[in-house]
Amino acid sequence: MHAVVKKLCLTDKIIEYLNKCVSQDGEVIECLVQPSLTLLRKVLCADPVLRVSLSQQPSLLTLLFRVSLIFHEDCTVVTEVGALFCLLLFDEVSRMDMWSDNLSNKPSSPSVFSLPVSVSRRYHLPVHVLGHHAVSPYSIVLPLSADCLALKPVSDMLRIAWNLSWYHGSDNLLKQMNSETKIQEFLDTLKLSTEDTLTLKMTYTASGLKDCLRSIVQAAAHREVRAALTRMSFYLLNDRLSFKGGTGPCGITLKSLSWHTTLNRFLQVLPACTEDEKLLIDIIHFLNKLLKEQRKNVSVELLNWLLELLLRHSPNPLLELLHLTESQAREEADDIRTAVRQQLQKELVALFNTLLLGSVALTDRKCLELFYVFQTQLALKLLQCLRVTDAPRFYGLPSLERTLRGMAHLTAFPGWSSHSPFTKPLEICVKYLSGLLEVITSFYVERGGNAMSFMGKGVTKSTVLCLLHLSHEMMAQAQSSEWMSLWFLPLGSHSEEHATTQQGLAWLIPLWVDRDPEVRFTSLGLGSALTTLETGCVALANSCQNISGGLWGTVVNILLDQSECSMVRREAAFIFQNLLVIPMPSEIIKGYTWQGPCVHDEDSGLSLIGKPALQALLYHCHFYEHLNQMVKHCYLGRYTFDLNCSALNGTSEGNDLNGLDDSFKFWRAPSRMSSQDRDPSSLSTLETMVAASSASAEFQPVVPCTAPLPEASHDQFVAQGQHETASPRLPHDSSLSAPLPRQCVFVTPPLLSAMCSLLDSLLATTPGDTANAFRQARLIELLCSIADATLIETSVQELQALLPASPPVERTQAQVSFLLEYLSSLSRLLQSCLLVDPDLVIQDELLKPLITNIIRVLTICTKDISDIELISAFYQTWTHLFNLLATLLRKAGPASFPSITMGLARYWATMVDMFCKCVGLSSTCPTLCTASLQFLSILLTEEAKRYLQDKDKTSLCHSPMMASLLDKTQESQKSLEQLNEVILQCYEVKSSRDVLKRVAVNALMSLLAVSRRAQKHALKAHLIDSCVEQMKHVHAQLNLESLRPGRAALKKKEDGFIKELSIAMQLLRNCLYQNEECKEAALEAHLVPVLHSLWPWLLMDDSLMQTALQLLCVYTANFPNGCSSLCWSSYGQYPVQTAHRGAPGSSLMLCILKMASQVPLENTAVQQMVFMFLSNLALSHDCKGVIQKSNFLQNFLSLTLPKGGNKHLSNLTILWLKLLLNISFGEDGQQMILRLDGCLDLLTEMSKFKHKSSPYLPLLIFHNICFSPANKPKILANEKVISVLASCLESENQNAQRIGAAALWALIHNYQKAKTTLKNPSIKRRVDEAYSTAKKTFLNSEETPLNAYYLKCLENLVQQLNSS
Repeated sequence: MHAVVKKLCLTDKIIEYLNKCVSQDGEVIECLVQPSLTLLRKVLCADPVLRVSLSQQPSLLTLLFRVSLIFHEDCTVVTEVGALFCLLLFDEVSRMDMWSDNLSNKPSSPSVFSLPVSVSRRYHLPVHVLGHHAVSPYSIVLPLSADCLALKPVSDMLRIAWNLSWYHGSDNLLKQMNSETKIQEFLDTLKLSTEDTLTLKMTYTASGLKDCLRSIVQAAAHREVRAALTRMSFYLLNDRLSFKGGTGPCGITLKSLSWHTTLNRFLQVLPACTEDEKLLIDIIHFLNKLLKEQRKNVSVELLNWLLELLLRHSPNPLLELLHLTESQAREEADDIRTAVRQQLQKELVALFNTLLLGSVALTDRKCLELFYVFQTQLALKLLQCLRVTDAPRFYGLPSLERTLRGMAHLTAFPGWSSHSPFTKPLEICVKYLSGLLEVITSFYVERGGNAMSFMGKGVTKSTVLCLLHLSHEMMAQAQSSEWMSLWFLPLGSHSEEHATTQQGLAWLIPLWVDRDPEVRFTSLGLGSALTTLETGCVALANSCQNISGGLWGTVVNILLDQSECSMVRREAAFIFQNLLVIPMPSEIIKGYTWQGPCVHDEDSGLSLIGKPALQALLYHCHFYEHLNQMVKHCYLGRYTFDLNCSALNGTSEGNDLNGLDDSFKFWRAPSRMSSQDRDPSSLSTLETMVAASSASAEFQPVVPCTAPLPEASHDQFVAQGQHETASPRLPHDSSLSAPLPRQCVFVTPPLLSAMCSLLDSLLATTPGDTANAFRQARLIELLCSIADATLIETSVQELQALLPASPPVERTQAQVSFLLEYLSSLSRLLQSCLLVDPDLVIQDELLKPLITNIIRVLTICTKDISDIELISAFYQTWTHLFNLLATLLRKAGPASFPSITMGLARYWATMVDMFCKCVGLSSTCPTLCTASLQFLSILLTEEAKRYLQDKDKTSLCHSPMMASLLDKTQESQKSLEQLNEVILQCYEVKSSRDVLKRVAVNALMSLLAVSRRAQKHALKAHLIDSCVEQMKHVHAQLNLESLRPGRAALKKKEDGFIKELSIAMQLLRNCLYQNEECKEAALEAHLVPVLHSLWPWLLMDDSLMQTALQLLCVYTANFPNGCSSLCWSSYGQYPVQTAHRGAPGSSLMLCILKMASQVPLENTAVQQMVFMFLSNLALSHDCKGVIQKSNFLQNFLSLTLPKGGNKHLSNLTILWLKLLLNISFGEDGQQMILRLDGCLDLLTEMSKFKHKSSPYLPLLIFHNICFSPANKPKILANEKVISVLASCLESENQNAQRIGAAALWALIHNYQKAKTTLKNPSIKRRVDEAYSTAKKTFLNSEETPLNAYYLKCLENLVQQLNSS
């Protein structure tokens, strides 16, 4: 085929077509340009001889360059020209003849075009080319022969290398050449020639730039200055081609040179002639290039200089030349001056756009203040350029488009209108709105859309984008929603003079069906912004009354249009969501401003409004079925297609140049152009339509979609799509109930993110119906199946590695941002599902993989990611994921806790580091810190609950317990210490009014309650001492405030102090829990005396008293020294000042006894805590002595027994019995009980009643008393007690049987008088029957320790009673 094409002179014909096209500025045979370039590329790639021939023709290179300039907006043409340039310019270095043996074996096969690896690294190639080593890495390099050294190229290289080495670099060599004294130090053959000297001066960047600046200073004419500026631009170009992503020698050298002063004089005066304007164009063009090269790290000095220059008082040529006065406009008589003036304005707008983009990441305060003022000044100047005259259709469209593009860049900055000393921000916004709406109505709406108007495509996009930015600015600047009426326009044809005009937003609707997807996307985004207010929703709904289906039907139609691109549908989903925010009725309500959707059935005449109409609309349009298909066809890739892979399975490798795997398989589409070179309104994402069969598909260059403005949020990153492969759009008036299309339509994650938010709103509007729809369509399972952490992990690894073969960074960042946004939206939806119907989420097949993916996303390391917006996206997503996990534990703790703990155990070390990182971000990202601490607190609380529930069970849960992860893992010990440290710091540093302090307190309390390692760290960090000191401080403040007048202020301050006191006591309680070392520290810190001093204040607040009693219960549990400290006089340990409310008793123990004596207490919780605390003290010998001396136990005798049919003891009685039981554990306590007159009889009566939690407390007290020899006579003397113990043997409850048998055995052991009493026939018969029954029962059942003990008791009883 190639031979036939060559014989027909196809190449010459193509060149002839291109020449003809260029000669007429591309207006002729435009459709043949791209196919011609593609054919030429294929021929050149397969024919090395032709490639060599054409590479020697400069005219062809010039022709291709002109083609690329004419069709610079067509990315396909630019890509093809770039490929041809690579083929022609690098043909000479593409030879592999030096060391390849393959070519000699197959002389007939054409060689594959390949470039040395050094060339690919050296230059920014617009396409991807196969690489090879110019010299085989396995070859042996031999020294050059003497003949080679005599060659001129070799001698020239040697001479320059010798001089550079001799003088230690270019700087010293140039100094020597410029010096007057010339010293001959080596042979003449090594001396630099004049040509060498000039070459060195020109190629060395530092000397070249200095020479350029010198030429500008000494220039006598404009031509010399312009030539010097051109040379400086070439140095910038060399930096761009040589250094990828870094500052080159030109940028570094310019920072050290005073070039500002050199160019300053040209920028301070207005140009007086055309030559001055041309010079100013070159200077501005150079500044624009310099800013673009430094856009990632712009010099603050450069920005300060530019901004001060732009803000100087008159004359200010750079701003004044943007808008011509009437006299200047009249001067533009000739075409040359007009063209130069237009070019000057074009360069000025480009410079301002670049300056705006380069100032996004400014941190210098002075520079920021200058930049803010410049924003508003530029806004006012651009507004002058937008003045609409009486004949707006005769605008200069290029000038208008430039102005609107500048406005689009400017208005993207929040607060751009608020820095004028003379004009209010809202006034500027109103003027902008008036001008932009006039442009829209004059060029678009009144002309029937872009199908009939003369309006340029860029004008439409820029105008709508400016309006979108303006809506957000007006929301921020306006005090109320009255500004919404300013957006209304009078509608109706001018020919209908008598027709009443209608106010509304109907001018916005035609933009929704524009043929340009970017216009549709931006205009729908404007509708989404306006509908965030209720007035906007009402106005937009009224403007759509004449459209079939109204606003609701239009939005749903766009949303479910399978031929529409994802970003357009996404904005429609946002409008739908905004409409759902306003409460809608379920029936017609007169005078109600928002009725919601309205559905009318023509057949039945039935009309529905509000929520019923919404359900009917969703059912009619098969909303959930469409959504099901959207989820199934979500495309999670990077919106680009690998051109190096085969088109079909089984295609040949790289040798087959004639098949589907053609020559373009070696090329990759160029990376996205810089945002400065793109249209500012390019914010769309086109979905990709994949045909059912791709057998006839042929690879084509993938045309990159336009890029967004850098100031756009990362959820507006542009995805890679193909305009050519998008299917034709369906008519917008098609039926909503149309069947689902058969073709496969790919949907992007941003669209699904918007759908998740929409479903969240639907769930809030109609919870029951939406939940049922979710369940029927299995939507939650499908949405969760897309959440895959692997894609995010892979993309983050690519960003961190930055390998040469990696895709462009922007695409990878966009993919990660999209996936993170989807996870955030999904997590919010799942939280709502858990609140409405937890069963939607609590499914094993859904929950386990979901939690695994969540934890994997939480453990992604973002250490080496430098992009601020991407890091912010990670923080936002992590916040939502932590909130989702916390909601899972709250609403479905038993089901989700095992999966969460298993997932945490798998990534435990990384998760601990993650917690440390999140808590460390308390200042920069407080929401993430709050979410992480709340989740940790709820997780540990659930752990403690499960521990208490499973404590008495024999089979514990198989999931790993958090306590073991916190205390027994050694690999994360340092991280856990760091976690404790950062939480403590967050608690100590934050003020008491800060929300983070409360969250940190909850997390710290939960951590201390579960982890012994955390308690140990808190002890080292002196948390106990600090809490006790805090309690002292609160006590002093309370006493001080009580002396000041003004009860209202006093009450408010007291509440704040009481909260601080409660927090300190709760922290102490959890820190002391089951930790003797911490209790010793609290003893040394004088905890009890401090509580004693606070006692009058505790008596005034039941919740505070309950917290204090809990602290004392924990403190005294299994800690005798702590119990004894309550019996000490406070004045001996801690100097307690007498409170104004009356001095407390001599010890805290007496205060507790006094409060317990007040029967009954109003607060049952406090009453219960008092007796629990006394039960702990009853185990201490010192405390029992205080109890005995205080006659506190006499209060027990005053208890009343239940009367009538009530068979249960009161709660107070049970508390007393528990206290007496603890007292009965010691002989001194048993004596105290026996000394109470009538106590045994009262206990005997109480044993006849039951209680659910503790039914055998009186029996246990008798049981303990029977073990003391001194008590046995009193027990035997009381027949009621003996009768009660004997009757236990006949009880149906085994516990009662064991207690009775053990008590009787203890009573008869080593006590002869007891044998006589117990040999009573009635008692002996009961013992024998119980013994025989037990032997029969336990013989056939499994023996347990309790059963064996019971049998042993009975056996000994029988032996003792049968003995003489």
